[in-house]
Amino acid sequence: MGQISPRGDLVRAAVLGLLGTRGASSRADIARVLRVSPATVTQTTKELLQRELITELRSVPSTGGRPAILLGLVRAAGGAIGAKVTADHVAIVSVDLDGTVRTSRSVPFDPSAPAALEALSGVLRDAVAAHDGHLLGVGVGLPGAVDAQASGLVDAPTLGWSRFPVGRRLRDALGVPVLVDNDVNTLAAAQIVYGNGREHASFMVVTIGLGVGCAIVHQGTVSRGAHGGAGEIGHIPVADDGPPCGCGNTGCLEAYVGEAGLVATAARSGAIGPRGTIDTLARAARAGKPAALEVYRDAGRLLGRTLAGVVHTVDPGLVVLMGEGVRDWGFWETGFEESFRGRLMPAQRGIRCLVESWTEDQWAVGAASLVLASPFDAAATGAQGELVRARLQEVTR
Repeated sequence: MGQISPRGDLVRAAVLGLLGTRGASSRADIARVLRVSPATVTQTTKELLQRELITELRSVPSTGGRPAILLGLVRAAGGAIGAKVTADHVAIVSVDLDGTVRTSRSVPFDPSAPAALEALSGVLRDAVAAHDGHLLGVGVGLPGAVDAQASGLVDAPTLGWSRFPVGRRLRDALGVPVLVDNDVNTLAAAQIVYGNGREHASFMVVTIGLGVGCAIVHQGTVSRGAHGGAGEIGHIPVADDGPPCGCGNTGCLEAYVGEAGLVATAARSGAIGPRGTIDTLARAARAGKPAALEVYRDAGRLLGRTLAGVVHTVDPGLVVLMGEGVRDWGFWETGFEESFRGRLMPAQRGIRCLVESWTEDQWAVGAASLVLASPFDAAATGAQGELVRARLQEVTR
């Protein structure tokens, strides 16, 4: 996780956030995760115990000395709303601080409509009004680049948005903290607070599905780059000349192994008919059709070769594979593993590559995690994160 300032109010918010997202923890674990001194944790938890916001639960064996006492929340410290914006709908969830999904729904959405931002504001305004409990903020994930949390300006070619003032418009409309980011970055935020990324200071999240995305976490913070576009590995050129990509170039990785690229390759090879879809291709592969299996195997080889180059550049401690496409990962894997491992330098061949199961809610839960990660990362979330932490502080007063 990112470095936490020793300022008292921020540490209180971070302790509550940590106990809410990770569950019961010892004082020593709190100090280690938040990177603050044991004395600061002792004083902070003493105040929270006096206010009956946390409680001592039970003792657990220690590696030395007295058994460690676990601390836990007495009551809910808040929740968040997450929204994943796509080209035809918005998926919305309401989650508790521990990541439990309270409600989930999908609303049709047309990003090309003249009043698209007003429509999105209306959908989220309804979600805020319906939220039961202490709302910390709203997180929004979308398939594009967000230049900075301060402005929330979005460039999303698949939505037809260029320099759209999403952050400012939503904040004005909702009156609560709103954090906006690339959708794959939101999955990385979820890994930081809930997932396997908690155990790694530096890791990558790679998604396959409609496109290919990547989020890079370095020292507990999502790397966003100069213009919010870091991690766009789907647009690495893998051929001098190749199929057109949605970004306007040709020969991009995504043009080959994104959903449209897979379907086009399968149709050319006869693995599926000219009107076939990604579901048609998956069914053919499950039935053992050799041409369909070869489409996935070739895609796995190309993804593995490209990802090996990214690992050499970034040097992560873990690679997490996610997205709609991992439902058929067994077909990709036959080509991926050999290509990926075979092109890594010897010192990196043992890197763990974890494939996570996928549900429809995960994009939206990731968006909510932008809010829930705010107590741990003051630098990346800026003024909106400060507002989230202030709301979390309200339960300590």
